[in-house]
Amino acid sequence: MLGKLHPDLFPAIFGPDQNETLDAGIVRRKFEELAAEIGDGRTPEAVAEGFVTIAVENMANAIKKISVQRGYDVTEYLLNCFGGAGGQHACLVADALGMEAVLIHPFSGLLSAYGIGLSSIFASRQQALLQPLEDTSLPEIDQLIGSLNQAVEDELTKQGVASTAIAVKPVLHIRYDGTDSSLPVDFGHGSIEQARTSFETDHKARFGFIYDGKPMVVEAVGVEGSDTSTKGLGELDSDIEDIAASPSQTGRIFVEGGWRGAGIFLREQLKPGYRIAGPALVIEPNQTIVIEPGWQATITPKNHVLMRRIEKKRRQEALGTKADPVMLEVFNNLFMSIAEQMGVTLQNTAYSVNIKERLDFSCAVFDRTGALVANAPHMPVHLGSMDRSVETIIRLNAGNVRPGDVFALNAPYNGGTHLPDITVVTPVFDDRQKEILFWTASRGHHADVGGTAPGSMTPLATTVDEEGILFDNFQIVDRGRFREAELHDLLTDHPYPARNPRQNIADLKAQIAANEKGTAELKKMVAHFGLDVVEAYMGHVQDNAAESVRRVLERLPDSSQYEYPTDTGQVIKVSITVDRANRQATVDFTGTSPVMKNNFNAPEPVTRAAVLYAFRVMVEDNIPMNAGCLRPINIIVPDGCMLKPSYPAAVVAGNVETSQHVTNALFGAMGALANAQGTMNNLTFGNDAYQYYETICSGSPAGLKNDGKGFAGTSGVHTHMTNSRLTDPEVLELRFPVVLEDFHVREGSGGKGKWSAGDGTRRTIRFLEKMECAILSSHRNRPPQGLAGGGNGEQGSTKVRRNDGTVETLKACDQTVLDRGEAVTVTTPTAGGYGKA
Repeated sequence: MLGKLHPDLFPAIFGPDQNETLDAGIVRRKFEELAAEIGDGRTPEAVAEGFVTIAVENMANAIKKISVQRGYDVTEYLLNCFGGAGGQHACLVADALGMEAVLIHPFSGLLSAYGIGLSSIFASRQQALLQPLEDTSLPEIDQLIGSLNQAVEDELTKQGVASTAIAVKPVLHIRYDGTDSSLPVDFGHGSIEQARTSFETDHKARFGFIYDGKPMVVEAVGVEGSDTSTKGLGELDSDIEDIAASPSQTGRIFVEGGWRGAGIFLREQLKPGYRIAGPALVIEPNQTIVIEPGWQATITPKNHVLMRRIEKKRRQEALGTKADPVMLEVFNNLFMSIAEQMGVTLQNTAYSVNIKERLDFSCAVFDRTGALVANAPHMPVHLGSMDRSVETIIRLNAGNVRPGDVFALNAPYNGGTHLPDITVVTPVFDDRQKEILFWTASRGHHADVGGTAPGSMTPLATTVDEEGILFDNFQIVDRGRFREAELHDLLTDHPYPARNPRQNIADLKAQIAANEKGTAELKKMVAHFGLDVVEAYMGHVQDNAAESVRRVLERLPDSSQYEYPTDTGQVIKVSITVDRANRQATVDFTGTSPVMKNNFNAPEPVTRAAVLYAFRVMVEDNIPMNAGCLRPINIIVPDGCMLKPSYPAAVVAGNVETSQHVTNALFGAMGALANAQGTMNNLTFGNDAYQYYETICSGSPAGLKNDGKGFAGTSGVHTHMTNSRLTDPEVLELRFPVVLEDFHVREGSGGKGKWSAGDGTRRTIRFLEKMECAILSSHRNRPPQGLAGGGNGEQGSTKVRRNDGTVETLKACDQTVLDRGEAVTVTTPTAGGYGKA
């Protein structure tokens, strides 16, 4: 369609006998039909190019995410292109990434097989050590290297490698004491000091920071061995002729919105040194390479194709500020990609298991007013409420925000949710450092922020002061200066201070780093597209989300209600009324129980987050969850009810439990989903030395899609307002004095129906030290309900096995002390089924 593949130069491999050529005619007809359906005047070629543009951005975003995880700046590297279709898009992907060189091997479509042929035989052995990175550990390290070295050499000798051709390399796997991420460091030099320096260099590149004075640990010692003989598989250099190649024929390709003449070159006629300026096509036996305008291809002495950008890319696209369907999809993906890269940075740089392993965090991008533009698929209860935190920071610091300032907030009555969730907010200034253009924010659930119980999730609190430290518009960075002393004072000057302030500070630094990553990517976007275009599309993606929700409203009944009783005796009532003339809906929580002396009170942003999440789920298209989703929704939350508490009401369960209840009630009112397990099964344990918190998954509920097709639930997954994962058993047992005795899916436990719910889980943790343990949960006295005749799920339980053999059943919200050898078992409630079986 775009002239980048020529049917007469493409293998005839189609049709029933696999002997027919590409059918250019049918492709054109299909795109003409699609262009007519779109009806905005764009040509069939422009529609086709739009699909390519979206695909290229998706490929580039995937590369960015993987590279950020490994600490690489892609602009400093060359793009190695392989695969049969890779050459079609290589220049465009490189441009999207800011890369200026692409290498294509002659066997790029067959690289896997070719690579196996070229690769040398490799063997490795590794053994755990867990000793400090100090000279005193050197004898034990050397002893391990010696034994592992012999094992590697024996393995390679068995595979026929001559002893003279074996090269071995000792490697130390090093991490900071108290963290989980080890990095391999070459130890061929045998110097502990040099290993320490190499580790810090690698850690800085990978995670963006190093710890001053923090002890390092050799987690494991390894030896890698390989066959150094080439066996004639090397690629030889040829003499080159610096010649501008002549095309074998000419054609046209559609690029940058128009047709352009392009030379067509046959690969077998190109010799080392030949140069080809784009636009052009190079036809190889296994692929077609597209050389875009502004790029030049050269055949290297090894007969590879090396493409370089020879004309500076116009970084500002010629785009208007009117919404274009293609660019709307591109910006949807770009904004989400920035939030995802922020999340990767936060995970990499965090200290606590809670953030690094459980992924209990969220990152998002906001416009200059604080409206949510896009988020990564992190924690729904965070994402739907973070804009209130950003709006609070904007309001309380109006006219007094300077470049380099960063703010932190967790105040439940002033934009926050519950105290462990600390939101870090960063302004994004223009290049003149005068005007705030955007905001980035990250929220992390901290393992402990003080309070009467380790983990800051006590089920017994009745006031917010018993739940921990309050951050209310705290300036954490002042014009680039990290206010560590003031932060430490805030964390410790409290009746119930934080138990591990160093961990809090490290995680807050990671959140700041995540926001900086978002800031840098937003500035790149502005440089590429222009500020007016970026801001326009920040509005367009919200407009698109609003329209998507309005279409959902068209499928809902005029009015619906749902009543959801809780274990505490309180009731959540919701009614949804649709105004079809104005394409709006009112979600009214009138009749919900008042605030009580417990901690199930949910701040208004939590309820709002649940509404945003529920309606976003009902939009089955791939759009970012953003502020636009709530534009057609009017939310009524009466003052004084449990969904709108005021100081000093306790709120820790409101964020994790009541949010799940509200979500269940909303889906029940819409007739879309049976009840999920309705709890996060919040388990915390700890003492002065250790603090740990986790949420425990169950099965997802059965339900009905917008097209009327039902679906069954999935076993053992987190649902609705939580999207964290459980800590790996190895990390859990390494970092904490516990043993994970059992964790399994309880087959057949989900609610039955025409479509049945997923099955729940059971988890048993045995303690190796005396610790406090708390459970904050729901559905211990009533099961989650089915819908449309579907069966109910099962209620859950929390039990403690004492050393004397007795088993004690805890209440839904309870706190106890476990001695060494005692264990806690959490059996999760299970979701309801949908429809009569």
